[in-house]
Amino acid sequence: MKLDITFWGGPEQAADFARKAESAGIDGVRVPETRHNPFISLALMAQATNRVQLGTAVAVAFARSPTVLAHLGWDLATLSGGRFDLGLGTQVRGHIERRFGVPWTQPIPKLRETVQVIRAVWESWRSGERLNYHGEHYKLTLMTPFFSPDPAEYRRVPISTAGVNAASIRLAGEIADGFHLHPIHTRSYLVEVVRPRLEEGAARAGRSPDEIEMIGSAFVICGRTDAEREKARTAVRQQIAFYASTPSYRAVLAHHGWSEVQERLADIARRGEWDEMPELITDEMLAEFAVEGTPEEIGDLLLRRYEGLVDRLSPYGETYPPDDRFWRDLASTLHSRG
Repeated sequence: MKLDITFWGGPEQAADFARKAESAGIDGVRVPETRHNPFISLALMAQATNRVQLGTAVAVAFARSPTVLAHLGWDLATLSGGRFDLGLGTQVRGHIERRFGVPWTQPIPKLRETVQVIRAVWESWRSGERLNYHGEHYKLTLMTPFFSPDPAEYRRVPISTAGVNAASIRLAGEIADGFHLHPIHTRSYLVEVVRPRLEEGAARAGRSPDEIEMIGSAFVICGRTDAEREKARTAVRQQIAFYASTPSYRAVLAHHGWSEVQERLADIARRGEWDEMPELITDEMLAEFAVEGTPEEIGDLLLRRYEGLVDRLSPYGETYPPDDRFWRDLASTLHSRG
């Protein structure tokens, strides 16, 4: 199993962070789209490293045109020597409309077309053939040599997609090179919902689910002392409550019979009473969503939960710097068993 680390900082920290991650034996650095543009940090990381895999986890697909995403993916693959993968997510309606100012439409068909168009643009650049894509959401027929990169620069760029619900998981099985597993999941949901839906999607496309890289993100409660673990436990409880208050993650809670908790969290969130939310995340729920232990125990605990189910795994959050002994030991443990 490969070990990834998530970078939450700004561009001024990106190169040093990636160098330290590479030195510590970490396999990949993933950059989410939160406070900063992930592509700028990834460009700096590509120039500062030689080995680690780099990728967005994830960029908001609908905030950009597919051609813009194609340029970003092509250039980062070139800059990194083929170490970049383009991770895309849909985001939720409120953010698309009110944060990005983009009209909302059914996300699954649009994401399908977004991936198809990106690949069509890359193929046009690679082959020199006319761009000719006609879909419900996008129609692209213009691409001239003046706007096309040098075909000699082309490196195949993997596209991975993210999601939680059945339709988004099946879509990844059909069209994606990888699937990003949101940290709001349980082993039961992964085994009984995610894997079967991924296999269904792959079967629709006539391919093996083994062709799809499973990219996991896991809540980790880690500390050497009771006080450190309690602090981490509080932070993870808050994060779970925040995510679980969003209807997009209702399916995961419903899978465990926690629909009422989700509805209560959503109601509290609507009132803006954020401090009341974590107390609804019980110890039972916390144990399902997170692994907990000392730094020396975390690697074995993660293997026990995820071995054979994911190909890459990233602890969610910023518990340690990337060159800390924790990461070196964790990488060694995960690498030792596939």
